[in-house]
Amino acid sequence: MRDGGGTTKGIAVRGVSKVFDAAAAAVRALDDVSVTIHENEFFTLLGPSGCGKTTLLRLIAGFESPSAGEILLDGAPLAHLPPFRRPVNTVFQNYALFPHMSVMENVAFGLEMLGKPKREIEKTVNDMLRLVRMEELRDRATNKISGGQQQRVALARALAPRPKVLLLDEPLSALDLKLRKEMQIELKRLQKDTGITFVFVTHDQEEALTMSDRVAVMSQGKILQVGSPREIYEHPAKRFVADFIGETNYLEAEIVASGHGQAQIRLSSGAQIAASLPEGGRLTGKVTVVVRPEHASLTLDAAKATFSGRLENIVYFGTDTHYHVRLADGSLFTVRMQNARGHEETDRINAEVGVILAENAAQVLRD
Repeated sequence: MRDGGGTTKGIAVRGVSKVFDAAAAAVRALDDVSVTIHENEFFTLLGPSGCGKTTLLRLIAGFESPSAGEILLDGAPLAHLPPFRRPVNTVFQNYALFPHMSVMENVAFGLEMLGKPKREIEKTVNDMLRLVRMEELRDRATNKISGGQQQRVALARALAPRPKVLLLDEPLSALDLKLRKEMQIELKRLQKDTGITFVFVTHDQEEALTMSDRVAVMSQGKILQVGSPREIYEHPAKRFVADFIGETNYLEAEIVASGHGQAQIRLSSGAQIAASLPEGGRLTGKVTVVVRPEHASLTLDAAKATFSGRLENIVYFGTDTHYHVRLADGSLFTVRMQNARGHEETDRINAEVGVILAENAAQVLRD
């Protein structure tokens, strides 16, 4: 899939495939992938384990070579450059710090290998430690600091040579939930402060939605959709994307009329509503429609309802409540409503309730 972002600056992946020859059979890790990653953006490769996201990261870094296609940086091919000659640095999942060195020495190491003058190294190390807020621990051995602090040191070391691109391979996975959320904010701040292109790999949907300028959702070696977090969440083009990013409801429908990216659809209940079409979609006949749970509400007034069903279960989550409604066709529809003071809870299990869909809540899937 091509994302249409034509620019000479940044990373251009063109028709890239990667096949690993195993003893039993060849494994196609990437299958004709094309995407443009813009200069100075926070771009996330999101997908389940084995989808090809880390393979693509390793190809950009130069740790692997593509079986077909090419990768360009600022319009220049990278194929002839070994990893250490590319203006690209990588932060690995395990940070790969030198335990016998101090925080300061770890950050300085790459600059020393590049033969930078001593005064320049000292200034850069000080700048980087200030950037990641680690000045007070500069003389501490890296095996004597916490996981979150180790991650900051790894980031400082990777940023010190001022690469054009920073690759991050699931760097938050080893952190606890609270620290992970804090580091999400820190990573986004670092990207904005440095202006460096960040390419981030994760299987965590919340991380992708929280930090990214754009997200590429991957599955089985292909990029299924590229867009802003809002576009990916609000307007998934394919069932896998809708299912992988958050919770969603699926409704069977038939297109009555369509044009200009919108369609009039008839639900199995007989109700007709408006729905958005996927980009480039000219669909007819029977389709699947997705509706996010928070884009619907409950009512006891049948005249106001888009469709009705039986309230089967209620799950309280503190900030909101999930209502599971069994529809006439046997499918289960979830409504998520925020718990606000003065909100009257609908708690009549097995009661007939109506579901109201918000305007523009329905999205037709391409498959």
